[in-house]
Amino acid sequence: MIRIIMLGAPGSGKGTQTQLLSKYFYIPFISTGEILRQEIKKNEKIRNYIEDTINQGKLVKNSFIIQLIKKKIQEKKCYNGFILDGFPRTIEQAKSLKKNIKIQYVIHLKIKHDSIINRIKGRLIHEPSGRTYHEIFNPPKKKNQDDITGELLNKRKDDNERIIINRLKEYEIHTKPLIKWFKKEIKNNIKYLEVNSNASIKYINKKIINYINNNKKNN
Repeated sequence: MIRIIMLGAPGSGKGTQTQLLSKYFYIPFISTGEILRQEIKKNEKIRNYIEDTINQGKLVKNSFIIQLIKKKIQEKKCYNGFILDGFPRTIEQAKSLKKNIKIQYVIHLKIKHDSIINRIKGRLIHEPSGRTYHEIFNPPKKKNQDDITGELLNKRKDDNERIIINRLKEYEIHTKPLIKWFKKEIKNNIKYLEVNSNASIKYINKKIINYINNNKKNN
């Protein structure tokens, strides 16, 4: 069983690495962004709240997202492990998760904010699956088409410079303290790895996989 949390600023490459790790370890990934987009489609009562919050580059309420994540983790497909992409984003969320389930690995993709805006501007997404691509760094096999379904890729509404800057501000406020909190949790058997996200996708992926496999052998 492998349970992983992916941490990093918006545009750090979490989505890409999450998908690669999911395929390698045969475990599902849980994307907070995708869960929220699904809620928007099926729940009209909260649609306006979620859309307004996301479009401002802010985080939804802790209680709301925690409830959605708990429900997702309990699904049968997550019994053998999972990867959390975009959760937790606050210490409160992390403490709530800790009460319910043991996380083994925290992977932090570190990147300078100067590089993020250009990265996000070129990001493409396959909305039904949550698969992500990039026009330059991780292009689809066919332009603007999902590699698996062939369906058209889209750009997220919140992938514009104004919203990105707001999202980075939110990240600095909430997630940086969370990283410090996880580093302290190392004493409680959480494995923490920090990777320079400016490196190539293949290098980052290989480093993460080697780290997890080496720790599995030693346990």
